[in-house]
Amino acid sequence: MSVTGGIVLFVVIWFMMMFIVLPIRARSQADAGEIVPGTHAGAPANFRLGRTVVIVTLWTILIWGIVAAIILLGIITVEDLDWMGVLGERVPN
Repeated sequence: MSVTGGIVLFVVIWFMMMFIVLPIRARSQADAGEIVPGTHAGAPANFRLGRTVVIVTLWTILIWGIVAAIILLGIITVEDLDWMGVLGERVPN
């Protein structure tokens, strides 16, 4: 895996984790009973972006390390994922 591949893998895992973590323990203004005038009732009541980013980043580092180790150690290779045998075929000229 190249450096660029590692960075791309980290970013993809980070965004996936962000979308997984965002709805956890989310409370809307309607749930809290304190709707701010001019906002939707479904808007977050007490959204803490900094805390969410830290949690997501820590989990991403852990998961990225595991996935990178699997890739670098060759535990799972591209050939293992080639269920249809496409990689062994050659395209005629």
